[in-house]
Formats: sequence, structure tokens, C-alpha cells
Amino acid sequence: MLKAVILIGGPQKGTRFRPLSLDTPKPLFPIAGLPLIQHHIAACAKLEECKEILIIGSYTTNTMAQFVSDMQKEYHVIIRYLQEFAPLGTGGCLYHFRDQIRAGNPSAFFLLNGDVCADFPLKELWAFHAEKSEGLVTIMGTEATRQQSVHYGCMVRDPASKAVNHYVEKPNSYVSTLINCGVYVCSLQVFHTMAEAFEKKQNGFYSGNGQSGHPGYMSWEQDVLAPLAGTNKLYAMQVTNWWSQVKTAGSAIYANRHYLELNRGRLDGRTAPCQILPDVFLHPTAVVDSTAVIGPNVSIGAGVTIKAGVRIKESIVLNNATINEHALVMYSVVGQEAVVGEWSRVEGTPSDPDPNKPFAKMDNTPLFNTDGRLNPSITILGAGVVVPAETILLNSIVLPHKHLSRSFKHEIIL
Repeated sequence: MLKAVILIGGPQKGTRFRPLSLDTPKPLFPIAGLPLIQHHIAACAKLEECKEILIIGSYTTNTMAQFVSDMQKEYHVIIRYLQEFAPLGTGGCLYHFRDQIRAGNPSAFFLLNGDVCADFPLKELWAFHAEKSEGLVTIMGTEATRQQSVHYGCMVRDPASKAVNHYVEKPNSYVSTLINCGVYVCSLQVFHTMAEAFEKKQNGFYSGNGQSGHPGYMSWEQDVLAPLAGTNKLYAMQVTNWWSQVKTAGSAIYANRHYLELNRGRLDGRTAPCQILPDVFLHPTAVVDSTAVIGPNVSIGAGVTIKAGVRIKESIVLNNATINEHALVMYSVVGQEAVVGEWSRVEGTPSDPDPNKPFAKMDNTPLFNTDGRLNPSITILGAGVVVPAETILLNSIVLPHKHLSRSFKHEIIL
């Protein structure tokens, strides 16, 4: 038997995802028509051996309850949400809930970070891990460019045995181009290693007069993986599958494109209500005029109204939004119940990885450049925003419930 653990953080995290996370928790933000972590759950549920999925985070139980019950019904697997009440870090929360993870004595468990998007090769990862008799943890790794690798956990591994000899989380200088994808398989014995790390943390806390945050705080990468490197207990499996992180709102559009492509088979079969340039996800309850043109890379949520002559590409339109006649929406996220007026243009700038560089990843650029100007990024309309007719909104971020009165370029409308 196997289990899976998905770490989703909490409302105090994911600030770079605002304003999208102001009304929908980031792990439940719909990408390609499904909440972000439903893609993780679907990947785990494909494995027959996986009998239970634990979601750990600091969102309130009420926030997650509906989602968890929907997922149980859909995938017929035990899914539980465990709320942490203090920020314990990626390692601390695992150690805190170690009894729930060990219950039923699974042979191993998957550990997935909630903000990664990938074509998850869990079966291959598990098979790779099962071959390594003394391995405690197997990391899914991928190749990055030299410049970008320092923004991730970097590892150096033995070419023959695939054991990780050296692991550094976000190094200051170049270590290697093999990076940690935030997807792991762990044997239960890893909790013995964590117990030692935990004891070290406790001793440090009490000898330092409690100056160092919460006594149970532990980083999975720095306090567990780094010490395991070079002991023949940590392995890495390099994959070439698509992988990305969802840190900023711009990365949601990029992830949307790839998930639409991966789930192409699931989306076919319904007759298109208008001209569709694939890949597109259209919710069955969306009302679309036959003269609209939608795609490529568009997700349309439940209850959305799209009127005559509308053009949408490379965008996500959330539940109950309205796009009025002849409006154009591209490289944008339109929030729930937002309204785009007729003949308006809502446009952003894509922040995709450099297509000319092999292994390039998303650059999660800061909001502002060094001159204090807004970096060009996708345009975001928060929930309930109203864009008047015949206006242009370019590279702007509009916070929820604003009624705009004119055109804006390169601005944040607070």
C-alpha cells in the first residue's frame, strides 16, 4: 500500500499569487478547469496501490471541506485534510502528522508540493525508489539552465548509482543544473532521520532561549534532504516530462496551456458552441455565442457568458464572468463575476520561458523592476471588476470589486 501527502501551505503564503488568491485559496485556483491540487490528486489516484491522500496546510478546515468531499466522491480514494495551527515548515508539518502518515503501515509515501504542475510520473518514480534497497528518499529532478538553477534546490548525483552526493537549497552560486522538482517518494524510515533533525532543532531552540521561531519548525529541504546527501540514502530520478511551478499569476497561464495539452482527451467529445482553436476547456454551463472565437490555451469557468464577436486567447476566465460584445481578452486572467465591456481590449504580456533555451523554466520576475516600474506581465482582473465599454487595459492588475472609468496601461489599480 502507498499513501500520498500534498503540502499546500496557507493563506499567509502565496502572496505573489495575489490578487487571484484573495477570494480563492491558491491550491484551489482552477487551471485547465480543475483546481490546482486536483491535478496532483488525479495523478495519485491513477496508482491502484495509493489508498489514502493527506493534504496538509494551514487553511481552515471549512475552506477545504467541500473540496475534499468532492474529490473523495470523484476518485473513490480516502482523502483527508490535516490543518496545522502553527507554521511548522515543510519538514515540521510532516513530522507533526507522522502518525497519520504511518497509519496502516504503507510501504512508502509520495510527497508533493502543492504549487508544482507537472506530468507526474509517479509510477516510474515509485519503481525507481523500490529498486534502491537502502534509499530513504527519491527526488524527482529535472534539468534547468545554469542561470536559473540557483533559484531551486540543486543536487549533484553519482552518474552510476544515481545517489545524491550533494544537495543545496537555492545556492548562492552555481552548483549543478539538476534541480529538485518538489516531488518525492519516501520510505517510512525517513521519520528516524527527521527525529534526529527535530531533536537538533529542539536543542538549538532551548539553548538559544527560544530566539529561533517555533520549536517544531523544520525545513524538509535544509534539515532533512541536505544532511541525507552523501549517505547513499538519498536518490534522484531525472525526468524530461513537463514541469513548472505556480508562484505568480503569470505562471498560471503557462501551466494552463500545458495541462490543457496533457488532458486533451478529457476535453473532446462535446460539440463546440463557437469557433474553437485547441486546446480549450469550456465548462458545460458556460453560455457562448456562436460568433465568438476562443483559443488557443483558454479555460472558461462555470456560468460564464461570452457574447457575440468576442475573441479570447491565452487566458483564464473564472466563474460567472461576462465578456460583452466584440471584446478582446488575451494573456489575462478574468476574475469571478467580472464584466468586460463591449469593444474593450484586455491584454497582458506573456512571461513564458525562453523557447530558444533548452530546459528554460518560468522566470518568476518580481512585480517591479529596479526603476520602480511595473514589469510587463499578464493582466489580472480581480473578482467583480467592471471594465467599461471601449477601453484598453494593458499589463495591469486590478484589485477586486473596482469599477474602472477609463483606460489603464502598466498600472496596479488598488
